[in-house]
Amino acid sequence: MTRKYFGTDGIRGTVGQAPITPDFVLRLAHAVGRVLKKTQARPTVLIGKDTRISGYMLESALESGFNSAGVDVVLLGPLPTPGVAYLTRAQRASLGVVISASHNAYPDNGIKFFSAQGTKLDDAWELAVEAALEEAPVWADSAALGKARRLNDAAGRYIEFCKSTFANDLTLRGMKLVVDAAHGAAYQVAPNVFHELGAEVTSIGVSPDGLNINKGVGATHPQALVSAVTAQRADYGIALDGDADRLQLVDASGRLFNGDELLYLMVAERIARGEKPVGVVGTLMTNKAVEVALRKQGIEFVRAKVGDRYVLEELDKRGWILGGEGSGHLLALDRHTTGDGIVSALQVLQACVRSGKTVAQLLDGVTLFPQTLINVRLAPEQNWKDNQALASETERIEAELGDAGRVLIRASGTEPLVRVMVEARDAAQAESSAKRLAATLEPAK
Repeated sequence: MTRKYFGTDGIRGTVGQAPITPDFVLRLAHAVGRVLKKTQARPTVLIGKDTRISGYMLESALESGFNSAGVDVVLLGPLPTPGVAYLTRAQRASLGVVISASHNAYPDNGIKFFSAQGTKLDDAWELAVEAALEEAPVWADSAALGKARRLNDAAGRYIEFCKSTFANDLTLRGMKLVVDAAHGAAYQVAPNVFHELGAEVTSIGVSPDGLNINKGVGATHPQALVSAVTAQRADYGIALDGDADRLQLVDASGRLFNGDELLYLMVAERIARGEKPVGVVGTLMTNKAVEVALRKQGIEFVRAKVGDRYVLEELDKRGWILGGEGSGHLLALDRHTTGDGIVSALQVLQACVRSGKTVAQLLDGVTLFPQTLINVRLAPEQNWKDNQALASETERIEAELGDAGRVLIRASGTEPLVRVMVEARDAAQAESSAKRLAATLEPAK
């Protein structure tokens, strides 16, 4: 079965347009409540949100929908997505719910769910919810209605959890940081975590007004952080996105490190501590240089589909703990059950403190391969997979590149485009190879 409402990370869209409307969200919560009640007599659900103005409306709709199905609700207020995942597990709740559209601008919003173990839910659960949405509601009678309460110290509990993932024998004293919370869910939490571990902290992106989330700041707009790090003469800058599950990092020179580089650094730190990982999971877009560097260390590297959900599925299948994406979604499953920008930043800074080296020094010898990406628009009826000229040219280029590069050709999920990407140690070779491949595809007229 195909899913009607759920995408790769919950349900997301523009507020006021289906499905992100209060009537649908109420029905969604009621349907989820009915699914929960098939296995639990009195479920409890935690609800957290980011700082979008629409969060108030959607929170009320969720609360009413759950209560109408006989499900109790605990309201957490603004809290990072990974904070909701943690508290769902810590509070022994039945389900965690997050109201957020992550790195999107404020007109969008979404609903995503975590299991009682703080993990993303599988397709079968989502299909069960969609089936329940097609059924007529069954309202609980007055005596069986759910109740709602607020957990007033949710942020404090999550701060303590984040700190617990940093080595007890280390401190951030003497380190000057700029923390950019993207005017999002971590605006109260993130600066306090790093300050309480000893760092001198300057904060930007910590004045949410409901309309400015991710606007010109955060992980998707790192130039604001680069400027602030330079102005403050800080050692590092840490940028989160609106729900704080992704990380970008800047050093004192203004160099921006992406998720691929930070993933490798997290692996290298484990190796230095004598905890050599068996394998690491990246995605189809992970830079080839990271794969090469890991294999030199004798560590297996596997690519999953793009999306932290698929990285997590691959890690679970193989029993591994480290994985991530270039966007900054990083997973360390011995620290948390889901991607967490704050926890990931602490793992990186821990590596610096323990080694006495900078991030740049720790990544010495790991230089990302230049990439060339060309989008080719095709006519709707064209089937690029059957293009023999493309297949032959791909084979020739892969032979030319050998282990010094790679080719990735994939269709866009939203437009009639084929994305042609080539990585090579030499930028000119990457560009010329990508152009050769694109030339075999006849553009739409």
